[in-house]
Amino acid sequence: MKIGIVGASGYGGLELIRLLHQHPEVEQIDLFTSSEEGSMFSAKYPHTLTLYDRALKGINEDSLSSCNVVFASTPAGVTSELLPPLISEERRLIDLSGDFRLKDPAVYKHWYKKEPAPIEVIEQATYGLTEWNRDAIRQACLLANPGCYPTAVLLSLLPLIKERLIDPTQLVIDAKSGVSGAGNTPSQMTHFSETNENLSIYKIHAHQHIPEIEQAIEQFANASIAVTFTTHLVPMTRGIMTTSYAPVYEGITEEDLLNCLQETYQSSPFVRVMQDATKFCTKQVYGSNFCDIHVKLDRRTNRATIISVIDNVVKGAAGQAIQNMNIQMELDETTGLTHVPLFI
Repeated sequence: MKIGIVGASGYGGLELIRLLHQHPEVEQIDLFTSSEEGSMFSAKYPHTLTLYDRALKGINEDSLSSCNVVFASTPAGVTSELLPPLISEERRLIDLSGDFRLKDPAVYKHWYKKEPAPIEVIEQATYGLTEWNRDAIRQACLLANPGCYPTAVLLSLLPLIKERLIDPTQLVIDAKSGVSGAGNTPSQMTHFSETNENLSIYKIHAHQHIPEIEQAIEQFANASIAVTFTTHLVPMTRGIMTTSYAPVYEGITEEDLLNCLQETYQSSPFVRVMQDATKFCTKQVYGSNFCDIHVKLDRRTNRATIISVIDNVVKGAAGQAIQNMNIQMELDETTGLTHVPLFI
């Protein structure tokens, strides 16, 4: 396959390169940028020296049209204009930004503060939560890759909501992410002196992933709810942990919760349900495409605590995008993604 990566100089693009470089079915990777055209990729990222000693290309519709698969890892608001002219049954477009995730243009405009893509293009886009939408993903020409937080949240909660084991109307989600989730454009919030030895809460009741989570819960679990979702920045590079709290319905046991998760994901190679979690941390999925899930039931409060961890730039971005590409190209979905997590 010939691959094009738009936004190759960002963290999502960089991770796509790392993973696709090892993919046995990828023959060529072309790197595109809107802001650093002509600069040498290995000059910005010296660890790629001898592997990617090439200049970044400017975004060109003709060049992108020659690719079998185009990944777009750009800030929101870019691909809504860039990708529509490229839609064709001849290629697969996988968007890692949020431009095509939300089906209601007014909702997108409210949460992202940008103009939405044309409604006829939004309607063509398929939501790429792999474990829940494989059949639709297989046929999709335009794929909206899920956000990093929604991936961790939805994989852990959808089975329990769908099977009516927990009460989603009282659901509270606490989420924490490493700094790479903010991208590689420096800001005051990600400045070392403000991030190091510090824990920050941000976008209180205003995170753009809130409507994405609610939309997917309605789509896959047939439950229309409003969630309380709170995000925190942790002084580490990679990783997301989500801790969700919800009451269980009468008669539901901890075994019921674990069995539901295990049965749902028994054929999903990248979701691991932990029976026992005396130790449960982001490092156990670091650098990998795994999502690990654990659940505990507090009988005193009749409330379940549901925990999930992912690497935000792999399962939360580039890894899930490649997993979706594998499905679209009729490959085993684990192709090029069977990395052992990097623990130390």
